[in-house]
Amino acid sequence: MDDQKLMDNYLLILKSTVEVYVHGTLESSNQDIRDLLKLGLDKTMEHQARTYDEMTQKGWYVIKNVKASEVKQTLSKIQSGN
Repeated sequence: MDDQKLMDNYLLILKSTVEVYVHGTLESSNQDIRDLLKLGLDKTMEHQARTYDEMTQKGWYVIKNVKASEVKQTLSKIQSGN
């Protein structure tokens, strides 16, 4: 497996981990556990951002710019319920 594929898989794992931390933080009834989960969430999000930045710099994660007209069209569809 090449480096790009490894980084892509790692980024997906980080995103999934963030989801787990978010749900755990929201559902926790104990403040100490909530604080610990929030710390894990923050650290994982920082790591995800660094991984994303590195992938972007290497051209491995390309962001497509969307035209304003496409955004308006999508918003209109959502607002109209279609």
